[in-house]
Amino acid sequence: MSKPFTGGGSQDSGKPRAVRVREVPIELCQFLKFGGLAASGGEAKSFITDGDVLLNGVVETQKRKKLQVGDKVTYGGQTIVVELT
Repeated sequence: MSKPFTGGGSQDSGKPRAVRVREVPIELCQFLKFGGLAASGGEAKSFITDGDVLLNGVVETQKRKKLQVGDKVTYGGQTIVVELT
């Protein structure tokens, strides 16, 4: 199993990190990639299919689940939150 992509920056796994997007809804698999928790769309889809991704604290297996502002996505001990720019 692949490890979470960290994007080379330091991450504080105890605190949710806001990720700003231009518009909502955004698909879960896209948000994982955009937020730096997956290195590629394929990797993001694999994490979701394997049941390793939480959406608002609940396992989510729908790759194209539509996210809205305030939704929290957790993978590999890191949480990112949808925000609009």
